[in-house]
Amino acid sequence: MSMIHGLRIKDGKATYVSRYVRTSRLKQEEFFGGAKFMKIGDLKGLFGLFTVYMQMLRAKLKVLDITYGNGTANTALVYHHGKLLALSEADKPYALKVLEDGDLQTLGMLDYDKRLAHSFTAHPKVDPVTGEMFTFGYSHNPPYITYRVISKDGIMQDPVSITIPEPVMMHDFAITENYAVMMDLPLCFRPKEMVKNNQLAFSFDVTKKARFGVLPRYAKSEALIKWFELPNCFIFHNANAWEEGDEVVLITCRLQNPNLDMVNGVVKEKLENFTNELYEMRFNMKSGAASQKKLSESAVDFPRINENYTGRKQRYVYGTTLDSIAKVTGVIKFDLHAEPETGKAQLEVGGNVQGIFDLGSGRFGSEAVFVPRQPGTESEEDDGYLIFFVHDENTGKSAVNVIDAKTMSTEPVAVVELPKRVPYGFHAFFVTEEQIQEQAKL
Repeated sequence: MSMIHGLRIKDGKATYVSRYVRTSRLKQEEFFGGAKFMKIGDLKGLFGLFTVYMQMLRAKLKVLDITYGNGTANTALVYHHGKLLALSEADKPYALKVLEDGDLQTLGMLDYDKRLAHSFTAHPKVDPVTGEMFTFGYSHNPPYITYRVISKDGIMQDPVSITIPEPVMMHDFAITENYAVMMDLPLCFRPKEMVKNNQLAFSFDVTKKARFGVLPRYAKSEALIKWFELPNCFIFHNANAWEEGDEVVLITCRLQNPNLDMVNGVVKEKLENFTNELYEMRFNMKSGAASQKKLSESAVDFPRINENYTGRKQRYVYGTTLDSIAKVTGVIKFDLHAEPETGKAQLEVGGNVQGIFDLGSGRFGSEAVFVPRQPGTESEEDDGYLIFFVHDENTGKSAVNVIDAKTMSTEPVAVVELPKRVPYGFHAFFVTEEQIQEQAKL
């Protein structure tokens, strides 16, 4: 289930709150007094097959409603058309309201006047210039991908089906001013393998190429999509994309040969093979050529940018450094205008690594969200703050750190100590005062 941890900072005072998103799934399981829905980690081996049949039987007997809202809303957040949305890629969004005192209220599932009949990615993109939101959903049924545009006024446009050879996990995508970049990567949904080889239903096919589809972002059909191939890989998170001449440029965290398994009940990369690296990929719309270039050493993920530059060329990427068991150990700043230093250890400043904030021994954190000092693009791109949760396993205490994104100083701008443990989670989001006032009308 999704619990959102919120910190409200206003007039020099901080208020902390944690609230469950009141999903359809949560309400049903509260009624039954226990877990009834299957989790992705259950989809492994014969037990996974049994779990699938049990859920299908419960749905057939109308014990559970799995057709309209069975997700957890536990992955990421986005703000659009006056609403804060809690997202997971197996479901539709849940609209939330941030109250004046910082408390959180679930308003309910958002289906865009019944126009949204498929799942909704946890990583939609909001164009900071046009105000539109771009999204997609993937499924286990052909054509497997459905792309959508949502207007500034919250109107969902007609679906665009995108055909790929087989069902895959597509966690993220990207937009530029004129295109949407879809990723057909060979982490495939193969339930037969789940039983045959006692593995998760999603398995990585090392024989397949990584495919990237570049679609005009207002296309009415998939006819104009252009597909590019690169060596096989998987990508959980992109930083940004933009256009340069005939090329579409994608900045992303590339994972070589992922080997997913369950770690403490969470689907993770098998840790001995964790090589997540920052990459630049280029797709030439005129020649059809594709290329890639490594920008970092291993163990970088959760890339964030100044989102005023979403879909436009930007200079700085903020990622997290990870240890051997994929815990966040620090925040790292990359300068895309500088060349990476080959052979240099990742945890050293130099080349394109402009700064590192190390959390210290026994301290682990969350994704760091960039907050501009001033709205818009009037000030310098990196003029702002990075905000993230930190938990100290030595003392058992949690806090929120605010650091200077420009200087990456080891001295935080502010530290807010929290009254309770905040578990390690997925993504982070910042809601401005203007947005709080706007969604207060809901």
